[in-house]
Amino acid sequence: MKFLKFLLIAFLLVSCGIKVNYDYERTTDFKTYKSYNYFGDMKTGLSELDLKRLIRTMDTKLETMGFVRSDNPDFYIDIQSQEIQSRNNSNVGVGLGGGGGNVGGGISVGLPIGGNKNTRELVIEFVDDTKKGMFWKAISESSYNANATPEKREEQFQAVVEKVFSNYPPKSK
Repeated sequence: MKFLKFLLIAFLLVSCGIKVNYDYERTTDFKTYKSYNYFGDMKTGLSELDLKRLIRTMDTKLETMGFVRSDNPDFYIDIQSQEIQSRNNSNVGVGLGGGGGNVGGGISVGLPIGGNKNTRELVIEFVDDTKKGMFWKAISESSYNANATPEKREEQFQAVVEKVFSNYPPKSK
Protein backbone atom coordinates (compact mmCIF):
# COMPACT_ATOMS: atom_id res chain seq x y z
CA MET A 1 0.00 0.00 0.00
CA LYS A 2 2.83 2.41 0.83
CA PHE A 3 4.44 1.61 -2.51
CA LEU A 4 1.19 2.45 -4.29
CA LYS A 5 0.94 5.76 -2.40
CA PHE A 6 4.57 6.57 -3.29
CA LEU A 7 3.89 5.68 -6.92
CA LEU A 8 0.84 7.96 -6.95
CA ILE A 9 2.82 10.86 -5.49
CA ALA A 10 5.64 10.27 -7.99
CA PHE A 11 3.09 10.26 -10.81
CA LEU A 12 1.61 13.52 -9.55
CA LEU A 13 5.05 15.10 -9.40
CA VAL A 14 5.66 14.30 -13.04
CA SER A 15 2.18 14.98 -14.36
CA CYS A 16 1.37 18.18 -12.49
CA GLY A 17 4.38 20.08 -13.70
CA ILE A 18 5.33 21.47 -10.31
CA LYS A 19 8.12 24.01 -10.65
CA VAL A 20 10.19 24.96 -7.63
CA ASN A 21 12.82 27.67 -7.22
CA TYR A 22 15.06 27.80 -4.16
CA ASP A 23 17.14 30.40 -2.43
CA TYR A 24 19.15 30.13 0.76
CA GLU A 25 21.79 31.81 2.89
CA ARG A 26 25.06 30.23 1.76
CA THR A 27 26.71 30.41 5.19
CA THR A 28 23.92 28.53 6.98
CA ASP A 29 24.77 25.32 8.84
CA PHE A 30 21.53 23.45 8.20
CA LYS A 31 22.52 20.64 10.59
CA THR A 32 21.98 22.95 13.59
CA TYR A 33 18.23 23.18 12.95
CA LYS A 34 16.23 20.40 14.59
CA SER A 35 12.91 21.96 15.68
CA TYR A 36 10.38 24.23 13.99
CA ASN A 37 7.01 25.89 14.36
CA TYR A 38 4.82 28.14 12.23
CA PHE A 39 4.40 31.88 12.64
CA GLY A 40 1.10 32.52 14.40
CA ASP A 41 0.17 35.53 12.29
CA MET A 42 0.69 34.11 8.79
CA LYS A 43 -1.29 35.73 5.97
CA THR A 44 -1.22 32.67 3.75
CA GLY A 45 -3.85 33.44 1.14
CA LEU A 46 -5.17 29.89 1.60
CA SER A 47 -8.57 28.89 2.89
CA GLU A 48 -8.59 27.63 6.46
CA LEU A 49 -9.18 24.06 5.26
CA ASP A 50 -6.38 24.21 2.67
CA LEU A 51 -4.01 25.66 5.29
CA LYS A 52 -4.81 22.75 7.62
CA ARG A 53 -4.16 20.29 4.79
CA LEU A 54 -0.85 21.93 3.91
CA ILE A 55 0.39 22.13 7.51
CA ARG A 56 -0.60 18.51 8.16
CA THR A 57 1.28 17.44 5.02
CA MET A 58 4.34 19.55 5.90
CA ASP A 59 4.38 18.24 9.49
CA THR A 60 4.39 14.67 8.21
CA LYS A 61 7.20 15.38 5.73
CA LEU A 62 9.33 17.33 8.22
CA GLU A 63 8.90 14.57 10.80
CA THR A 64 10.24 12.01 8.31
CA MET A 65 13.21 14.33 7.77
CA GLY A 66 14.01 14.29 11.51
CA PHE A 67 12.47 17.63 12.56
CA VAL A 68 10.31 18.10 15.65
CA ARG A 69 7.53 20.67 15.99
CA SER A 70 8.21 22.65 19.17
CA ASP A 71 6.91 25.60 21.20
CA ASN A 72 10.53 26.77 21.49
CA PRO A 73 11.78 26.10 17.94
CA ASP A 74 15.12 26.61 16.24
CA PHE A 75 13.29 28.24 13.31
CA TYR A 76 9.84 29.37 12.22
CA ILE A 77 8.05 28.66 8.97
CA ASP A 78 6.14 31.33 7.05
CA ILE A 79 3.75 30.38 4.25
CA GLN A 80 2.31 32.65 1.58
CA SER A 81 0.19 31.74 -1.40
CA GLN A 82 -1.53 33.33 -4.32
CA GLU A 83 -3.69 32.05 -7.13
CA ILE A 84 -2.73 33.12 -10.62
CA GLN A 85 -5.07 32.95 -13.58
CA SER A 86 -3.23 33.32 -16.84
CA ARG A 87 -5.11 34.00 -20.01
CA ASN A 88 -4.25 31.92 -22.99
CA ASN A 89 -3.54 34.39 -25.77
CA SER A 90 -2.84 31.73 -28.36
CA ASN A 91 -5.10 31.99 -31.34
CA VAL A 92 -5.30 31.08 -34.97
CA GLY A 93 -5.85 33.81 -37.52
CA VAL A 94 -7.82 33.15 -40.68
CA GLY A 95 -7.49 35.87 -43.25
CA LEU A 96 -8.70 36.79 -46.69
CA GLY A 97 -7.21 39.62 -48.62
CA GLY A 98 -7.03 40.99 -52.05
CA GLY A 99 -6.12 44.04 -53.95
CA GLY A 100 -6.02 45.50 -57.36
CA GLY A 101 -4.79 48.89 -58.33
CA ASN A 102 -5.36 51.23 -55.45
CA VAL A 103 -8.08 49.15 -53.82
CA GLY A 104 -7.34 46.60 -51.05
CA GLY A 105 -9.24 44.77 -48.38
CA GLY A 106 -8.87 42.08 -45.78
CA ILE A 107 -10.63 40.15 -43.12
CA SER A 108 -9.13 38.41 -40.09
CA VAL A 109 -10.73 36.24 -37.44
CA GLY A 110 -8.98 35.12 -34.23
CA LEU A 111 -10.01 31.75 -32.85
CA PRO A 112 -8.84 31.14 -29.26
CA ILE A 113 -7.04 27.86 -28.59
CA GLY A 114 -7.30 26.30 -25.14
CA GLY A 115 -8.60 28.09 -22.09
CA ASN A 116 -7.42 29.99 -19.09
CA LYS A 117 -4.93 28.25 -16.80
CA ASN A 118 -5.10 28.45 -13.00
CA THR A 119 -1.90 28.06 -11.03
CA ARG A 120 -0.99 28.48 -7.39
CA GLU A 121 2.25 30.03 -6.23
CA LEU A 122 3.26 28.79 -2.79
CA VAL A 123 6.12 30.44 -0.89
CA ILE A 124 7.66 28.64 2.09
CA GLU A 125 10.27 30.48 4.15
CA PHE A 126 12.41 29.21 7.03
CA VAL A 127 13.26 32.03 9.45
CA ASP A 128 15.69 31.98 12.37
CA ASP A 129 14.39 34.77 14.62
CA THR A 130 17.45 34.78 16.87
CA LYS A 131 20.39 34.79 14.44
CA LYS A 132 20.13 35.04 10.72
CA GLY A 133 16.58 35.92 9.76
CA MET A 134 15.38 34.06 6.69
CA PHE A 135 17.85 31.32 5.74
CA TRP A 136 15.89 29.19 3.23
CA LYS A 137 13.08 29.86 0.77
CA ALA A 138 11.19 27.77 -1.76
CA ILE A 139 8.73 29.10 -4.32
CA SER A 140 6.58 26.51 -6.06
CA GLU A 141 4.17 26.95 -8.92
CA SER A 142 1.68 24.23 -9.80
CA SER A 143 -1.67 23.78 -11.48
CA TYR A 144 -4.67 24.56 -9.34
CA ASN A 145 -8.32 23.55 -9.56
CA ALA A 146 -10.61 25.59 -7.32
CA ASN A 147 -13.33 22.95 -7.69
CA ALA A 148 -11.16 19.98 -6.70
CA THR A 149 -12.40 17.53 -4.10
CA PRO A 150 -10.80 17.56 -0.64
CA GLU A 151 -8.99 14.32 -1.54
CA LYS A 152 -7.55 15.82 -4.73
CA ARG A 153 -6.45 18.94 -2.83
CA GLU A 154 -4.70 16.73 -0.26
CA GLU A 155 -2.93 14.82 -3.05
CA GLN A 156 -1.85 18.07 -4.69
CA PHE A 157 -0.40 19.40 -1.43
CA GLN A 158 1.44 16.11 -0.89
CA ALA A 159 2.98 16.34 -4.36
CA VAL A 160 3.99 19.99 -3.85
CA VAL A 161 5.52 19.32 -0.41
CA GLU A 162 7.47 16.31 -1.73
CA LYS A 163 8.86 18.42 -4.57
CA VAL A 164 9.61 21.45 -2.36
CA PHE A 165 11.56 19.43 0.22
CA SER A 166 13.31 17.17 -2.29
CA ASN A 167 16.26 19.62 -2.28
CA TYR A 168 16.38 20.37 1.42
CA PRO A 169 18.92 20.85 2.82
CA PRO A 170 20.67 22.38 -0.16
CA LYS A 171 23.69 20.52 -1.48
CA SER A 172 26.85 22.57 -1.04
CA LYS A 173 28.66 23.19 -4.31
